[in-house]
Formats: sequence, C-alpha cells, structure tokens
Amino acid sequence: MAYKRTTRRRAGKEESIINCLPTELIEHVFFSLPASCLLQCTSVCKKWRKIIRDSQFALAHLQHASSCMLLFSPQGSVSGKLYPSDAIVFDEAWSPSKLAVPVIGPDDRICGSCNGLLCLHTPTSTIKIANLATGECLHLKKPTKSLKDDHLSFYRFGFHPATKEYMVIHFSQESSPLTVGRFNVIQVYTLGDEKWKDVATPEPLSLNCVKNSGVAIVDGTMYWLAEDKGSDWQHVVMSFHIGEQSFAHIQLPAVDLEDWALGIGDDRHYWITEIDGKVCVSTAQSWEGMLFGKLQMWTLNEQVGQCWSQEYIINLLSPFALGLPFVNGGKIVIQHCDGNLCSYELLGKNFEIELTKMVKLLDLSPRGEDGMQFYVFVKSLVPLDVYAKAAIVHRPKRLGEWRLKKWKAWEQERVTQEVAWRRIHQKEHEWMAHRRAAVMEIKETSQGLPDGIQAQISMEMDRILQHLQDCPDQHRSPAQQRLNWVEMMQERKKLSARLERHKVMEDSLDRAISCLSQWQTSLTA
Repeated sequence: MAYKRTTRRRAGKEESIINCLPTELIEHVFFSLPASCLLQCTSVCKKWRKIIRDSQFALAHLQHASSCMLLFSPQGSVSGKLYPSDAIVFDEAWSPSKLAVPVIGPDDRICGSCNGLLCLHTPTSTIKIANLATGECLHLKKPTKSLKDDHLSFYRFGFHPATKEYMVIHFSQESSPLTVGRFNVIQVYTLGDEKWKDVATPEPLSLNCVKNSGVAIVDGTMYWLAEDKGSDWQHVVMSFHIGEQSFAHIQLPAVDLEDWALGIGDDRHYWITEIDGKVCVSTAQSWEGMLFGKLQMWTLNEQVGQCWSQEYIINLLSPFALGLPFVNGGKIVIQHCDGNLCSYELLGKNFEIELTKMVKLLDLSPRGEDGMQFYVFVKSLVPLDVYAKAAIVHRPKRLGEWRLKKWKAWEQERVTQEVAWRRIHQKEHEWMAHRRAAVMEIKETSQGLPDGIQAQISMEMDRILQHLQDCPDQHRSPAQQRLNWVEMMQERKKLSARLERHKVMEDSLDRAISCLSQWQTSLTA
C-alpha cells in the first residue's frame, strides 16, 4: 500500500514538472514526433491532450510530417471472388502496411486525400471524411437528391492554404436529357458550414473529362481537362479558384505526338494530377489496353505566366498497365504487365525504364490496375469534431470495429482462416509426435540390415527428423484486426504451402517405410 502511494506521489511530481515547461517548448518537441506517438501522448495529462488536439497545432505539425504513398483498391469481383475496398499505405522506406483500414468501408470509394484526411464516397446519402490516424469519421449529406445521378468521380476534396479551410467540391450533373454527361454548376461545401453553395460555370462543361482524366487541387485551385476541338490535344485545362470562385482556361503545352503520327497504338490517354505540389499533365499511347512508347509529363509554373515545363519523358521499353503512374519522392510507381507494382528512380528528364533496375513493391494480381488510385498521404492529427456543425462525427470504437453487417462476409473469411491456422497447428504437433516415434522405430528396426541399406535408411530418417524440427510454429493473424487484401492473399499462399509441405513429408516417410518393409521381406525370404 505504501508502495502505491509512493508511486502516485512520484507520478504527480513528474507531471507537475512537465506542466511547468513552456508550451512553446513542449510543442517544439512534439513537432518531431509522428502522429501515432502523439496520439498516445494525449493520455499522459490534460495539458498535453489540449496541445495535441488543438487544430492549429495539427496544421503546424503537418509541416514536419513526412509524406508517403497510399494505394487504394475499390471493391470488385475477380474470378467470382468479391474483394472489399481497401487501402495500403507505404512508409518512408516504401514498405507496405499489412492491416486493413477500419475507416474505409467495404464499398467506399476514395474521391480525394488531403493533410491525412480522406474523402470517401459511399453508396448511401452521405459523404464521409475520415482521418486514418485518429480513426475519426465525419458524415455529411450529399447535395444530390437522386442517387442515380450520383457518381464518385463528381466529388473532389481539397484544402485552401490561405483560409485554412477544407472543402468538398461536387460537379453537379445536368438533369436534362439533351445535356446528359455535362454540368453547369459546381457545388462547394466548406467543412463546418451548414449547406452547399452553388457556383455557375461560364459554359456547360463535359463530365467525361472529369471521369476519365482526373482532377487535381493545388494551392486552393482545382484543375481538370475540358474539351477543346481547336487544339492539338483537343483539350484545355480548366481551373477553378475555390476562394475567389472564379474560372479560367489554360492552354496545354506543345506535345510530341510522334507515336500517334506514326499510327502506332489504338488510343492516346491524357491525365491531370499533382507532382511535388504542382499541377501536372501527362500523356501516353496505348495498345490493347496497355501503355507503351513515351510517357510525357509537364508541370505548371503559375509564378511565370502559367508556363508549362516538361518534367519527364519516360521511354517505356515494355508494356505497362493503363492506370496513371504515380510520381513522388524521386520515384515513379507503375504497374508492369506481369501484375507487379514497381518503383523506379527518376534518372533525369529523359530516360528509359530498365526492367532489371525496377524494384518490386507488391504483386497486384489478381485484382490488377482496374480502378486503383494513388495518393500522397501523411498521418496527421487534424481533428474532425471542430467541423461537426452540420455533420455527424463518429469516433473509433476500441472493440468490435469490424462487427458491422456489411463486413460480415469478410469477417467470416478472417475467422475461417484463423480457425484453419489453429487446426493445422494442432495437427502438426500430433503428426510430428507420431512421426518422430515412427522414425525412431524404423531406425531401431534397421539395425539388423546390411550396412549399406542401414546407412541409407538412417540418412533418410535423419533428413525427415530435420524437416520435423524445422517445422514453423503456429501462425496467427493479429486478434480482432483484419489484414488488407494483399496480406490476406499472402496468408492463403502460406497456408497452402504449409499443407503442401506436410504432404511432401508424409510421402517421403511413407516411401521410407515401404522400402524398409520390402528390404525386410527380401532378407527374410
């Protein structure tokens, strides 16, 4: 009892010393810590929690947080098997995460990522804003009344650095049969506001470009490709300044259309994205659903009269998947035609991708590149409860976070796999005990055989015993946590390999027993 009182007094004294430190000094130390560590620090004392949960501190901490890559895979069916929506986060060393992300539902789709927050399109009447680090989710009503006219490509999510506001942008599709596939209103929702605001476009614009070519939001301005029949690209960049709510046209750069002029390939693809905080337009030729030839990329320099600078000309010496390549941290991430997601060092402005120098990140088969999206991602402390004026905020549950009805099928698969591992582990111990006894009996029985046969049997039994000793211990997934789809596939492969290993060992032992029986019979005869 005295020991507990002493411990409490010591803890109280240490806490009082910590609270005597200037807030600026504590914040300076906290800036160097990752978000995951700071979230644990919120339970140390009230002062630390107040500092860490402050929205201004969260924004300042972002300036010190390191960025990484997030790979999102939408829900889809492959070979009759349904896979849920899932995300894989790569750390600074480009190592992929293993656990599934609880805030992403099995049928959610990402339509934007900014400062560690994800904007998720759901099949219901709400848009979900989620923080992967804290597990908080904010749900807000969609502006569209009819879910038939709703599409995830019509939504984007961004941040205005001047006003420090997060905004969801919606391309409002016209309802007239004569103008289907076009929009003349952009709807903007600022997190914390009570309603969406309509901004009329200067002219009716195509939604097909928005769907197929992408949208980028950089420094509070949104960019996408619009139709322009009079240009070589037959496209023009349309910009929308979120703060000023104004539109502008930006002509595209002169493009080397050598592959197109030679009649190589069956289609040319254009994308708009972001590279190192700048707007980027890319183009490449395709043939039979694969990219080939030259992948050309330009970035926009708004400080020099909206001038385009060619960043890269990447020669693709073999076919690559049709999805948009991702550029970040001095590397390009692209999927090869064999299904492997690979990274490659950016070796200057004009270079060739040599297959022997590519670094394999993941095997994406059987899902492939269909619908996959790349995002720059940081783990942040941005709180969502400060924006809950016209929305609902859900905080993470400590237990049972996967026990939703919509997760039932995939939860059952996780449980089934867990049961399979336990059963095989139990059988391994029973099987090994029985086989060890059988091996020792065979070695004793072989003592009366000729030296050559005895040596051969002894060597074979020793090899089997060595395999039995090397048999791995029980393998189990983390309790109450789902693995992402890549790790689930690896688990299936490991389970199959384990079963195959046992089969080989059993066959080897059965052959040894059969040979021993034949030798004993021949000697007796």
